[in-house]
Amino acid sequence: MSLTLRQICLVAEKRQPVIDDLVAVLGVEVCYVDPHVEVFGLENALVAVDTNFIEVVAPIAEKTAAGRYLDRRGGNGGYMIITQSDNAETQAACRARAADLNVRVAFETPHDTGNYLQLHPADTGGSFFEIDWDQSNNPIGNWAPAGGTGWEKHVRTHVISALKGAELQSSEPESLARRWSSITGIELRKDAAGSLEMPLNNAVIRFVQADDGRGEGLGGIDIEASDPKKLLQAAEDRGLKISDTRVMICGVRFNLV
Repeated sequence: MSLTLRQICLVAEKRQPVIDDLVAVLGVEVCYVDPHVEVFGLENALVAVDTNFIEVVAPIAEKTAAGRYLDRRGGNGGYMIITQSDNAETQAACRARAADLNVRVAFETPHDTGNYLQLHPADTGGSFFEIDWDQSNNPIGNWAPAGGTGWEKHVRTHVISALKGAELQSSEPESLARRWSSITGIELRKDAAGSLEMPLNNAVIRFVQADDGRGEGLGGIDIEASDPKKLLQAAEDRGLKISDTRVMICGVRFNLV
């Protein structure tokens, strides 16, 4: 079983202020705007972080799933964890295990070079969980949600060099962890602090106790900073610094690791 973290999606009431914060604090650059998300009543933009991406989506219509999510969690926050499987068979195995657990498919469709598979957050718990595959089987190259190729020229690593993990919070983090582990077939382990985590090829998904009053959801992202002083100063200038190891953007904790 081989899954690679490729993209983390945030949801915001307004797209541009969040993009402005990401660009200013993380030193990143917009690499793609997807016109196809309009069919879901959304607008989006992606920034590149090495070979991974942070996406921001915002509703531009009434009664969207994103709008309901904003209402449920009380404002901007984390929305999706998007992974790339090593082949179609790995994706199919995850789909089959999800079905055995009565986890519904929220959205699935083929594209020019592969297939999207998005699992329903009400059943997975924590967030949307997307498991995509691409026939190139290149987890650092072609990526359809970012327009395929061309995003590489927008990579900037002078402030942030990598995404290292995603943090799902819950009132029952162990139960949530075991559900995600059952879907993927990936064994859990404990980190240095004793939290359960699920290792991916290039990152981890960590499961922690929800203690911020916002309930279950995607509450944090682990980042590797190449220039932490510059990052923290930019965050402080924008009122986004929490501590010397954490900043808050779009209602999500960005943990410097």
